[in-house]
Amino acid sequence: MFGRKKEKTTLDAQQVSLVEHAQMRIAQKRGFHTHLLISLFLIFFALVLDFAFDYKTDFRPFNTHWSFILGTLLLLLLLTHFLKVYLFHSFMGKAWRETQLEFLLEKQALQVEKLKRAMDKEAALKASAEWQRENRKQNITMIAAAAENNALGKDNQLIWHLSKDLQHFKQLTKGHHVIMGRKTFESMPKALPNRTNVVITRQNDYRAEDAIVVHSLEAAIALAQSDDRPFIIGGGEIYRQGLDYADCIELTRVHDDFEADTFFPEIDPAHWQEVWRENHDKDENHEHPFSFIRYKKIHA
Repeated sequence: MFGRKKEKTTLDAQQVSLVEHAQMRIAQKRGFHTHLLISLFLIFFALVLDFAFDYKTDFRPFNTHWSFILGTLLLLLLLTHFLKVYLFHSFMGKAWRETQLEFLLEKQALQVEKLKRAMDKEAALKASAEWQRENRKQNITMIAAAAENNALGKDNQLIWHLSKDLQHFKQLTKGHHVIMGRKTFESMPKALPNRTNVVITRQNDYRAEDAIVVHSLEAAIALAQSDDRPFIIGGGEIYRQGLDYADCIELTRVHDDFEADTFFPEIDPAHWQEVWRENHDKDENHEHPFSFIRYKKIHA
């Protein structure tokens, strides 16, 4: 599995707006609750004074207690404050919703533009790859040993040992670039001798002894442009990517099924044609029967 960078968590403008709006709303509610407590205290204090001194003033045409009028004014002010906080300046009022909608539309436009740039870049890379495939003199070859169920290996190790297959691999790849993923490289005791080892990984700080490190299959193929037949040697994910770039597959088909955690991709007969086969039976040096098979890509 490729290494992943740790992503930093940051607050964007929308999150900051939500926090600030929530803080403002809390302050509004606290202000109203303070007003409520002060009003209730003043009304209670006025009633106590009124009853204590039994003091009346003739307010025509109402002719009522002064405490009642004071309490009415305080309640009217409190009601006005209540309407302002809970009705006219609600947490998600019209103005706030319009601001958020405008922000989201702007953010969506930026995301669309970013996606468009990424798609344009991908299209350019594909066009470049197509041009290179049509104009280059390379014969990019995937080489692998896979079981009948396409098993390649388990726990980053080969499942079988076939001496003729190892000789076949060495004979074909000697003097060429061998392109592989990080796990495949780490499964070997050292870099393959008499070959240019190219290791693909997403880890920016990865170092591989006696090998060149790149960060994509495209970069690895570009690095090997001087080689008339670079080889892609695994693992499973690199093989899957390699199907789009390869012109040839040199496959050792082991005629048994095995339990595995890494698999070779299916070879679609609509895109690949078998052009050569050499069968080998089981013998004292080979526990499983196998065949050397060569496929060539069918170009439209």
